[in-house]
Amino acid sequence: MGSDVDFPRDGVPLSDQVRRGELLSADCPSREVLKHVTSRWGVLVLMVLLDQTCRFSDLRRKVDGVSEKMLAQTLQWLVADGFVIRTAYEEVPPHVDYRLTPLGEEVARQVTSLADWIEVNLSRILSARVLEA
Repeated sequence: MGSDVDFPRDGVPLSDQVRRGELLSADCPSREVLKHVTSRWGVLVLMVLLDQTCRFSDLRRKVDGVSEKMLAQTLQWLVADGFVIRTAYEEVPPHVDYRLTPLGEEVARQVTSLADWIEVNLSRILSARVLEA
């Protein structure tokens, strides 16, 4: 995260858009992408693909708890958003590989930083939960 902020085409960083309330608007197109990237499974799929190209079955094993349906949906979203490339091989048996695009690598590094922060601060987060209960 830090100071090397990437600017969208309109030149306004996402954090400034949030402060101005644009991302909070129901019709903001960024919200749909944000939903795909930060979904429970989207974050984990992006993190796994940051290190390697995977087949569907490999992703299903690595992302423990995800159903076949939710993994397929998540991959469809990430492919449609330009974060993941789906390559189908016409051989016997046929198989499909998934890998990150350069844009996908960028977003995967960002969500990995967030996940790392959560892991580092998990004891504080859990303590706060106990205090609120």
